[in-house]
Amino acid sequence: MRRIFGAKKEEAPKPTLDETTDRLNTRGDTADAKIRALDEQLAKYKEQIKKTRPGPAQDAIKRRALQVLKQRKLYESQREQLYQQQFNLEQTRFTVDSIKDTVTSVQALKEASKEMKTAFKKNKELDIGYIENMQDEMIDMMDMANEINEAMGRSYMVPEDVDESDLMAELDALEADLAVEDAGKEGPSYLQEPDLDLPAAPTKEAEPAAAEALKT
Repeated sequence: MRRIFGAKKEEAPKPTLDETTDRLNTRGDTADAKIRALDEQLAKYKEQIKKTRPGPAQDAIKRRALQVLKQRKLYESQREQLYQQQFNLEQTRFTVDSIKDTVTSVQALKEASKEMKTAFKKNKELDIGYIENMQDEMIDMMDMANEINEAMGRSYMVPEDVDESDLMAELDALEADLAVEDAGKEGPSYLQEPDLDLPAAPTKEAEPAAAEALKT
């Protein structure tokens, strides 16, 4: 059967963006090399035209230079086309990469969403009602703990019907007794040294001035 109808030809692999970009870069480098070679020829013709007198010889050089200049313009036009194609390929590759990144991001978000749903179902600690009930219980226990601390901090053997004015009077009397005791420790006033306001002793700087005052 294969001999009669012939075998199906295998299709050549389709070029990728990277392969096409590399091929365009190679063509662009070739065009740049040709343009540089033509620039060198033009520079030589320019020097020859300067050194040659006007006439048939100079005109021949100008014609050859004009031909080289036309070739250079052609390669420049081709190079511009290659630049534009490379730019289009780069833009296309950027768009393709962006689409791939978007698909990957969506897939990652989808998996994360599944994990979050599973976590909410399996863990009652993530239930909002459970959390609110726990917070209410914590508040009740904190109030209870404060009541216990207040109960444990009560003073013993202290009558609750003590008048505050009576306590202030006793405090004033206690301060007066303490003042009398302090006065007794210092002794009677007639045995205490009087607080005389004596002048300060003269300094070394004041001695010459005092001596002059005595002489006068």
